[in-house]
Amino acid sequence: MTQFPKNAIEIEGLTKFYARSGVPALDHIDLVVPQGSLFGLLGPNGAGKSTLINVLGNLVLKTEGQVRIWDRDLDEDPRGVRSALGIVPQELNVDSFFTVRELLEFQAGLYGVPKHERITDDLLTLLELSSKAHTSTHALSGGMKRRLMMAKAMAHRPPVLILDEPTAGVDVDFRHALWTQLRKLNEAGTTIVLTTHYLEEAQSLCDHIAILHQGRFVANDSTEHLLQQLDNKSLTVTVDRDLHDVPPNLRPHGWVLENKRQLKLTRAAKTLSIGQMLLAVQVNGLNILDIVTKEPDLEDVFFQLTKRA
Repeated sequence: MTQFPKNAIEIEGLTKFYARSGVPALDHIDLVVPQGSLFGLLGPNGAGKSTLINVLGNLVLKTEGQVRIWDRDLDEDPRGVRSALGIVPQELNVDSFFTVRELLEFQAGLYGVPKHERITDDLLTLLELSSKAHTSTHALSGGMKRRLMMAKAMAHRPPVLILDEPTAGVDVDFRHALWTQLRKLNEAGTTIVLTTHYLEEAQSLCDHIAILHQGRFVANDSTEHLLQQLDNKSLTVTVDRDLHDVPPNLRPHGWVLENKRQLKLTRAAKTLSIGQMLLAVQVNGLNILDIVTKEPDLEDVFFQLTKRA
């Protein structure tokens, strides 16, 4: 029986300085990506995400620290690390001299995969490219090229797949189709690391999320625990007449006037019941026409943590 490592990626003390800036792009970071997880790597522009991915792919030399991928040390076994890793970059760069099938076969050959062990047909089916198998890659649409890049990264059957902004600039239909494909891959055992600026995408897909900011992690936890950090929700009520100010009995609780007919309260979830809060509004002779509640989401967590950092 094949023994898989407990962790797909292990990083300790990873630092990267670029000589010209003198500022660390990565500043002594530690990271563990459990085997079999669908892991979200988030951060604002310039946070160090691309540098981290390039170090993992051995495209950028680290300044110091240790990196292990699928139990293989980046310094001691760089070839083993490359074989364990598939990276889908954000840029669309496919060789236009091949058909779709030829490109996948060529990629598998580069990694020394014997012909009888190649999974070209499986990848074409999984990523819905079978109808384009004999089409020249330059004739593909942007969405098809992105699928092809995913298939290319998987041609040598790596256990770890890194996707850098895979849904950037694609339409909604493709985005949701890709979400389905990623879930299938993950359920089949592939560890996936996903970077994205679409925070709802990370919240929907990822079981674990790390947030990188200015070269350091400001969060690294399960998605569920991250969302629980903000134990608050907002309540917006629409009333039946114009208001010029917040009624006096509501001010101590933090109500604010959103517009002439809307009052909003952001509260700790366990402080008061919704019934108590609505009663406090109604004692002012106001009839409530509509109620909207909003639970905290990953976007709230992201902005609070990066702002605090």
